[in-house]
Amino acid sequence: MTATIERGSATASVKPPAETAKPGRKGGFLGSSNGKKAVMAITGAVMVLFLIGHMAGNLKSFAGAESFNSYAAFLRTMGEPIFPHRVLLTVVEVVMVVAVALHMWSAISLARRASKARPVKYAARRKSRANGYAVHTMRYGGVIIVLFVIYHLLDLTFGTVNPAGGGATPYDRLVEGFAPSRWWVTLFYVLALVMVGLHLRHGLWSAFQTLGLASSRSYRPLKAVAAGLSALLVIGFLAVPVAVAIGVIK
Repeated sequence: MTATIERGSATASVKPPAETAKPGRKGGFLGSSNGKKAVMAITGAVMVLFLIGHMAGNLKSFAGAESFNSYAAFLRTMGEPIFPHRVLLTVVEVVMVVAVALHMWSAISLARRASKARPVKYAARRKSRANGYAVHTMRYGGVIIVLFVIYHLLDLTFGTVNPAGGGATPYDRLVEGFAPSRWWVTLFYVLALVMVGLHLRHGLWSAFQTLGLASSRSYRPLKAVAAGLSALLVIGFLAVPVAVAIGVIK
């Protein structure tokens, strides 16, 4: 049944509630905004756990070449003899690739949905500086992080752009990669890791909200956890390249 409002010869149709589209119906849970936010939160948690383990391994470089090279060798032999050489490391790499891909997919999907939700901008509106800052940090910071990861793999994992080459030990690639003469590489890492920290802080807080953990009582503690964990990871990752650049690790 369609309701009408008549004024003279003008008639305006009003859709009944039954005809209103149900949010999240198309595509199921993953097609809804809540589903995409959940994917972002879960994949983000996977990446944070990876970063914590990766940082702990990097810090072994302060113990010397033998300790760091042993850690690098362990990554390739973990699980032996139950699992063949490098199998578990490959599983971790595949999981990380899938997590990054799903994280980017959900982020892009949510951005497009938000853009379509308001196709026409208001003539006059107040723009939150905090929201604008967060959006730009997540958007452009994400691009910098992707470029950083690509260079990081070519530099320290494959040795393609590393002066020591792919045949050198992991410790030698680390020292040569952040040598004082290559200060621009260290500077790029500092910039990228700061972006990682800003991205992580905002992402952790968003994940807390998505998982329903944020409340009036937990607001400040969770904000502190997001900022503290982000700062810890940034400092932990920056410690190694800076130490090499200033000659502490050599």
